[in-house]
Amino acid sequence: MMTSRFQRRHVPLRQAGAGLIEVLVAVVVLAIGLLGMAGLQASALRGNQSSYARSQAVMLSYYMLDMMRADRNRAVLGDYNTDNNATPGAVLSPVCNPADFSANTLADNTRQDWLTAIKTGLGDSAQTCGAIRCAATGECTIQITWDDERAGGSGQQRFETRSRL
Repeated sequence: MMTSRFQRRHVPLRQAGAGLIEVLVAVVVLAIGLLGMAGLQASALRGNQSSYARSQAVMLSYYMLDMMRADRNRAVLGDYNTDNNATPGAVLSPVCNPADFSANTLADNTRQDWLTAIKTGLGDSAQTCGAIRCAATGECTIQITWDDERAGGSGQQRFETRSRL
């Protein structure tokens, strides 16, 4: 049976590609996903910086304890103290300027270098400080404070280490 070209049935064409609206919706969904990933990355970087600062504080407190162990006789006499408050657990009076030490003894040189290292490692701000108290029994407390807002933390942080020389 022959059909002429006028007798053929008209069959609707199937869609051959994606419409402009479908492409637009896909791009919007992809953009929202990428923005979410960027926010997650920024949050992870802030948390990493805050963790790094805390690790620096730990290392710097151990550094000072090791220096005092090397000069234990002067440490138990209070030469390394920046605070003489005898109340256990009290917040020590911090020193924030390395130039506050006269740098004419081993203890002064050590404290000055320590405070300079704190400023270098944790940010050179007015809130970056250190405090040391060592009792005659050899029990020592070291406190390091710094501003953690730039790393996404909750403002001023304090790290304390207690040890016996």
